[in-house]
Amino acid sequence: MGLRLHGRRTVVIGGGQVAQRRLPQLIATGADITLVSPSATPSVEAMADAGEIRWERRRYQDGDLADTWYALVASSDTAANDAASAEAERTRTWCVRADDAEAATAWTPATGRSENVTVAVLTTTSQGRDPRHSAAIRDAIVEGLRDGTLA
Repeated sequence: MGLRLHGRRTVVIGGGQVAQRRLPQLIATGADITLVSPSATPSVEAMADAGEIRWERRRYQDGDLADTWYALVASSDTAANDAASAEAERTRTWCVRADDAEAATAWTPATGRSENVTVAVLTTTSQGRDPRHSAAIRDAIVEGLRDGTLA
């Protein structure tokens, strides 16, 4: 499944490394992005300064996910993550949890691109998700598409 987020409200809770990695792809979709975080990495701050995202410089509050289609919960505050995840569940908002994949309603696949093909990989084991395995498979597929060993 892929989500068409262009023009749709997307909320990111937390301005750290996870947000820094995920925001460029969300920006590329044309999503209407609000970041809720008291602080952010310099790269995330630059995205806000450039007008690519709106930044609410504060902690998560109940109601922040109102009218939201997709939420990325990635703060270092477990209680805030739990509360945002609960709000997402109540409001039927797709929610990725960076700190607890099993509590999420959506997962972010390992993605890669080759020309006009996007590869997205999710792997699971009996113990849960395996992001490193997903990334390795993604890399092998993209490389195969690029060097012609995979048609």
